[in-house]
Amino acid sequence: MLKSIYKKIFNKEVILYLIFGVLTTLVDFIVFYISNKTLNIHYVIATCLAWVFAVLFAYVTNKIFVFSAIKNKHNIFKEMFYFFFLRLASLVLSIIFMVIMVDFLSIPEVLSKILVNVFVVIANYFFSKIFIFKS
Repeated sequence: MLKSIYKKIFNKEVILYLIFGVLTTLVDFIVFYISNKTLNIHYVIATCLAWVFAVLFAYVTNKIFVFSAIKNKHNIFKEMFYFFFLRLASLVLSIIFMVIMVDFLSIPEVLSKILVNVFVVIANYFFSKIFIFKS
């Protein structure tokens, strides 16, 4: 029984999503860090800028390596719309959590960004699996 649960949780799709999720998070974090700490851009704007780069990277890698559900070129635009729309929802959640953690809980910006990214990676997997790249 444990083997079947293990196989369902740790299948090829999940492992690839985790690998590219980590890389997407790295893209997000690097752009955020450079924007916020090096260029002194406000953390909310830096979060938005990092989101743009991360979402572009995530769409390409998820489409090519992880889910690859739609082969019809006509449906790619619909798929992209849902991908970016649901990622926009996760951006809104990220900003809300960042403001709460930084402004109200006084958690440092970089630590807040790391904590928010853990939540976002998990939420985005389910958004992608259920709504975007469904078979």
